[in-house]
Amino acid sequence: MKVLRRRWFQIFVSGLVLLYLVERTLVATSDPNYVPSVILLGAFLVPITFVTYLYERLPDWDVPLPAIAVCFLWGGVLGTVVAGTLEYDVVQALGFLPKLFIGLIEESAKLIVPLIFYFIGRYRSEAAGIVLGVATAAGFASLETMGYGFVSLLQSKGNLEILDEVLILRGLTSPAGHLAWTGLVCAVLWRERLKVGHAVLNWRVGGAFVTAVVLHALWDTFFGLRGATFVGFLSVEFMSLLIALVSLVLLIRRVREARRAAVEGVRVT
Repeated sequence: MKVLRRRWFQIFVSGLVLLYLVERTLVATSDPNYVPSVILLGAFLVPITFVTYLYERLPDWDVPLPAIAVCFLWGGVLGTVVAGTLEYDVVQALGFLPKLFIGLIEESAKLIVPLIFYFIGRYRSEAAGIVLGVATAAGFASLETMGYGFVSLLQSKGNLEILDEVLILRGLTSPAGHLAWTGLVCAVLWRERLKVGHAVLNWRVGGAFVTAVVLHALWDTFFGLRGATFVGFLSVEFMSLLIALVSLVLLIRRVREARRAAVEGVRVT
């Protein structure tokens, strides 16, 4: 059953209120017991909001909330564990890890759980593929942000301003990053299966995956740069914004196509 419209906005606003209350309490009491709550709320708020937004925007389809929860939790945890292990092994073996390698590992790891649903074939619409993929990436991005937030807090010796910067920056950019890349790949996977009537890994799927890996690598490259001059700073920020816009546009196009396909399917039947 579809959730109420604008539920995503309610989640976002209520989450912001809760995050503000917990953080103000942390500042007022200096009680470290509130630190995990701040990191949890800050890391999960935007990804969950975006998944809910897509759930409302896409047409009626057959994916229940438990399946989305499985992708969010299992997909997120398995993705971070597999990606972290492979990245560590590569660093140990080669002594370095190029951005392209990171993109390849993480984009592959995020597909583990969605591919299980894909080959089982229970949820067959392109809209279903998009939400399952985005839900998995949302879990991955949230857990990754929690890790970065915790590390930044330790390295800054408890500086909440630095923690807030990490949570806000990574949280707000997650829809244009992990969520968009995995959503794009899953959209093409499910769309191609609908065309041929069975699971398929063709050049279009490969192209979508390569696109996600390249965008991921470019994002990591420019995200980690700091311009030495004002012009350099603007150039880096412009490139980061451009990559984010391209990622979102690609996902939005697939969402619109999924909506159009569903409407046409209803008319035909």
